[in-house]
Amino acid sequence: MPSLTAAQTNAMQELLRIAPVIDDLGRLFRRAGHDLFLVGGSVRDALLGQLGHDLDFTTSAMPDQTHALLKEFTPSTWDIGRDFGTIGAMKRADGNEWQIEVTTFRADIYRSESRKPEVNFGDTIDGDLVRRDFTVNAMAINVATREFVDPYGGLDDLADGVIRTPGTPEASFSDDPLRMMRAARFASRLGFTVAPEVVAAMKDMADRIQIVSAERIQAELTGLLLTDQPREGIDLLVRTGVADIILPELPALRLEVDEHAHHKDVYEHSLTVLEQAIELEKDRGHQPDIVNRLAALLHDIGKPPTRRFEGSKVTFHHHDVVGAKMATKRLKALTYPTAVVKAVAKLIDLHLRFHGYADGEWSDSAVRRYVRDAGDELERLHILTRADCTTRNQRKATKLRRAYEELEWRIDELAAQEEIKALRPHLDGTQIMEILGLGPGREVGEAYRFLLEHRTEHGPMEHDAAVELLKSWWAERRSD
Repeated sequence: MPSLTAAQTNAMQELLRIAPVIDDLGRLFRRAGHDLFLVGGSVRDALLGQLGHDLDFTTSAMPDQTHALLKEFTPSTWDIGRDFGTIGAMKRADGNEWQIEVTTFRADIYRSESRKPEVNFGDTIDGDLVRRDFTVNAMAINVATREFVDPYGGLDDLADGVIRTPGTPEASFSDDPLRMMRAARFASRLGFTVAPEVVAAMKDMADRIQIVSAERIQAELTGLLLTDQPREGIDLLVRTGVADIILPELPALRLEVDEHAHHKDVYEHSLTVLEQAIELEKDRGHQPDIVNRLAALLHDIGKPPTRRFEGSKVTFHHHDVVGAKMATKRLKALTYPTAVVKAVAKLIDLHLRFHGYADGEWSDSAVRRYVRDAGDELERLHILTRADCTTRNQRKATKLRRAYEELEWRIDELAAQEEIKALRPHLDGTQIMEILGLGPGREVGEAYRFLLEHRTEHGPMEHDAAVELLKSWWAERRSD
């Protein structure tokens, strides 16, 4: 973490960099008799030397007044957040495009029975800052005077790497229970320690997360998972009991013993798989991918309900199938997009398929089937399967790694020969109907599946041979 002096130097350098934008904006609001502050994450990031092109401000002006002033500042404005006091704008200056949000001083609260905050506008900067989630986000800079406003010790906490609330954590989490999840996200994103009193309040108030909408919980969980190091934040949610409510399948894994690695439980294994999947994402040139990360975290959630004892051995037969169904149900409840739900479920369902390959060489048809079943999720399946190898037995780990490298090589080789990634039967539905004299119906689908299976088992064939194969299959079928 930067020292106080380094943080202050960072902030001055960042303010000089954005001066062409904030100076004009500050003069505009001041002439109209309103205060304007750079606030929250923008100040925190400036202190860390990481301020981007998204700038957050708070003001004494009401939303209608803010909108009128921003229209003078730039022709590109929008008021989609007007009900929450926020007006947005885009400004081009010095070759950069700045995304700006200006929000009226807020004093929001949650009622005990409400799933949404009650929007109230405040009249002081200190009153606005005390309602913010954490001290490191409760700092502001007066745009006109450059006065640094830090009534709750955010600068010290930033230097110490501590997540703390401006007021009592109980009051903060009562106002907005989602802040418990934000504590986890910031712990992972910033690499900070969550203050003991914040952790204690999370444990005591975990049940209150139930009043927050599934959409907001999903957005916060996604933000946590897409950080570079989500383990600490996830573990915080599990330790405090918040995960028992939002993702109960995860803490359930702590009770299970992984049959592949008796030195750790399935919960720890799952966190390790997530970490390794993130590294593989980077190594293979991918951007952070919520599908990869959900699949890695949840790939073994089918183990608790499928655990059986067979003598001295613990088994989890069909935990892949059961886990895929459980993930589908949970992710739907969390309002994840259908495409994400289906992709995660498919990966969980297929994540054990490779282990048969490691035990012995697959035929070309088995490789084709692996690719066909993975479909568009093949690259993600590569990442999940590789990440799932967490054994400390170096000999076994080396064997598994080499086996999967060989499988990927064979897939590439067959793809070059046969266009395997676009695997289709030798004849399409129209051709099947013409050859057999059929109209659309179930029998055409059966013929299509027969030809696809033949293609998978035996590879490509000439058109005339495919026609004869289809006629022969049809004749045998009609004679049965």
